[in-house]
Amino acid sequence: MNYGRPYNLFREQLLNGSSSSTEEVQHILEKIEERKNLNIYLEVYAEEALNRAKELDDHQAQGNPIGKLHGMVIALKDNICYRDHHVSASSKILQGFKSLYSATATERLLAEGAIIIGRTNCDEFAMGSSNENSAYGNVLNPINESKVPGGSSGGSAAAVSAGLCHAALGSDTGGSIRQPASFCGVIGLRPTYGRISRHGLLAFASSFDQIGTVSSTVEDAALLLEVIAGHDSYDGTVSNHPVADYSEAIKESGNNYSVAVLEDCLNQKGVDEEIKSRFQEIISGISADGCQVAEATFPFLNYVIPVYYVLATAEASSNLSRYQGMTYGYRSSQSNSIDSAIRLSRSEGFGPEVQRRIMLGTFVLSEGYYEAYYSKAQKVRRMIRDYTNELLEHHDFIMLPTSPATAFAIGENTKDPIAMYLEDIFTIQ
Repeated sequence: MNYGRPYNLFREQLLNGSSSSTEEVQHILEKIEERKNLNIYLEVYAEEALNRAKELDDHQAQGNPIGKLHGMVIALKDNICYRDHHVSASSKILQGFKSLYSATATERLLAEGAIIIGRTNCDEFAMGSSNENSAYGNVLNPINESKVPGGSSGGSAAAVSAGLCHAALGSDTGGSIRQPASFCGVIGLRPTYGRISRHGLLAFASSFDQIGTVSSTVEDAALLLEVIAGHDSYDGTVSNHPVADYSEAIKESGNNYSVAVLEDCLNQKGVDEEIKSRFQEIISGISADGCQVAEATFPFLNYVIPVYYVLATAEASSNLSRYQGMTYGYRSSQSNSIDSAIRLSRSEGFGPEVQRRIMLGTFVLSEGYYEAYYSKAQKVRRMIRDYTNELLEHHDFIMLPTSPATAFAIGENTKDPIAMYLEDIFTIQ
């Protein structure tokens, strides 16, 4: 695989004068043009990125101090706001809409000298595990174009994998960064809920959604987290814990960690033999490096998918009620009254998967079913969380596969929603 230059390598060249931000942006724009067939970018900010690169080069040439991300070329998933730029969550319902403000994460990237190169394709409103639910067509996996890149942040993962940016932001509700990063052979980081502000992220399920990063190296992931994490007055759920110096912390040596391996997950029916084999290789490797590997069990494995889809779809039903064709975005041309405008705009504007999840969420929140489904799911969620915290009291890490299988063929699971939902079984715990 050729990812292009990781940012930490490019920065060395930037500082010794062997490269410049302008040269890097021009190079990446050429690669984007070469691989247009992957359908990764919904929009590329070519002229804007080149102007930004020139400003950064001039700033550096004048001997001014430079930011932590000076010249880093970053793509934004199409559900993260960037002021005066289109954002659509890859949905027809937000056709033509431009954001009135930037997400906090976007602002923090720009403040440290990053260059935003464009917005990437994704599953509509982050609902999917293959990037086949976008209103603008599916993304191809750059490693094997017959395979899906994963989802919902498939465009972001594919962009990094193909070397069409240094790094990208995505969002992860139930695996939407980690699974596509795995399928595309890159590093996907979903931080703890509340570590990064959700201000400016188009909501799917608010108690699960989290902005995260995709990069080609762990070092770049640590640096990005260091920049975008931390308190934000616009998000009441964000953590007030101080932001650690992650980029320095990963340099510390030491392998004397306790790692819990969830054997019942690894031996679950349906886990691909290739996944099991590679996972065992990794376990052997970290054991040889000095880690203490202990077997553990996860008795709630059969409940995580049902609990997640009850709660996440309930929150989606509520969050997506704001898109009704009356104030912004798509409005049906066939409507002749307020009622028909709302009904037709939502029916025509939302894709099949989004409609399916809205209907499921509305059902579990309806009178007579709220206590039977939603309330019970909240209780089981607490039990899962408590058990996970108990494991982490005795171990430094919990280790399990990202996905039960490798990247699957385009169209393979589109007619079976349950098979697609099961792609998330290891990432929603």
